[in-house]
Amino acid sequence: MPKILIVGGGYAGFYTARVLEKQLRSGEAEVTVVDPLPYMTYQPFLPEVAAGTVEPRHAVVPLRRHLKTTNVIAARVTAVDHATKTATLTPEVGEPWEFSYDIIVMTAGAITRTFPIPGIADGAFGLKTIEEAAAIRDRVTANFEKASVLPAGPARDRLLTFTVVGGGFAGIEVFGELRSLASALLKQYPTLSFDDTHFHLIEAMGRIMPEVSLETSKWVIKNLAERGAQIHLDTQLTSAVDGVIETSTGERFETDLIVWTAGVMAHPVLRNTDLPLEERGRLRLGADLRARTEDGDVVADVWGAGDATAVPDLSGGGVAGMCVPNAQHAVRQGKLLGKNIVGSLRGDEPREYFHKNMGAVAGLGIGHGVFQAGKLSIKGLLAWLMHRGYHGLAMPMWERKIRVFGNWIISFFVRRDTVGIIARENPRAVFEEYAARPKAAATRK
Repeated sequence: MPKILIVGGGYAGFYTARVLEKQLRSGEAEVTVVDPLPYMTYQPFLPEVAAGTVEPRHAVVPLRRHLKTTNVIAARVTAVDHATKTATLTPEVGEPWEFSYDIIVMTAGAITRTFPIPGIADGAFGLKTIEEAAAIRDRVTANFEKASVLPAGPARDRLLTFTVVGGGFAGIEVFGELRSLASALLKQYPTLSFDDTHFHLIEAMGRIMPEVSLETSKWVIKNLAERGAQIHLDTQLTSAVDGVIETSTGERFETDLIVWTAGVMAHPVLRNTDLPLEERGRLRLGADLRARTEDGDVVADVWGAGDATAVPDLSGGGVAGMCVPNAQHAVRQGKLLGKNIVGSLRGDEPREYFHKNMGAVAGLGIGHGVFQAGKLSIKGLLAWLMHRGYHGLAMPMWERKIRVFGNWIISFFVRRDTVGIIARENPRAVFEEYAARPKAAATRK
């Protein structure tokens, strides 16, 4: 049996494995997914996880539960030598080992792209993992608790100042959601007022959300400004050491939460392979999702999809002729990739990937949203409902959809759950503080 190795269990990897399970005949191939995490994260829900409107566990899909016949290995692929068709797997505990394969599927995804700005690596949060989103929520709720017992002044201002860097979809969505969460929390803290909270979004370009029209992006800025949030356009972050924000426009303020959403890059594992990469470090693919050399020749037995790859956008959209890294493409590419691999095993020619973007929808906090499709633009409550409907149905697996919709329905009647588990990052603190310890042995004279 040919061995198919899928590197990464995110959107593209998960859906590729799902299609292979459905379409492969018994004994036709052996499929293995390697990922250090036991679940796939539905990343469009991360802003709502950060705001407490989606539970963290409901925004992930457990791989072992939903991949019935696929081998799931909890490890990292740290190197690939396609010349010998071996991959190095490194588990969290134990020694690395070599894994032999016949076909490799590169769906390693992307990581947060950062710049060497002082203070960012030491104190900022990204927004690529469920753990980051949950930690952001806990930080916000903890800061309200701390600020509620402080007098007005610099210490309280710092705790209630929240900063997001990056004005793309992810940045604007988490910015709007956190503003919504803060407004909900204020109702529970009589010692704090709306004017005590400060929200700043820093964007290097002269506009936000390039996926929507300029008119729509201006409406978003106005909507957020009316809700007490400030967007700094044409502004670069120059320093964030110890939470002290300094910008290229000369502004300076202190913050206790920095969320970095200024771009992504292909997973670094690709650098440790002999696979064909393009200038941005992504796996170079043809529209049929097979790897290609710089000259356009097919690299046998190498396939890919998702954010770690450069796939030609045959619809004429995209950036520099390539599909942009988002969930829409990753999911659809993964489904086609599974079909193409099955077809290739049976001697069929692979189909080319084609998807024309039907529009963009974003949530900006409860009751606020935008939708853009061509010249059609919908704003406000209706767009927010469209956002929830689309992503609720797009969430993989019906048992996950039910959990998400169920939580939304419950929250409609009893309001959002604003409880943060403040001690989650150090769960043993109380136990350690009061635990009995052996007495020191008496010293003999």
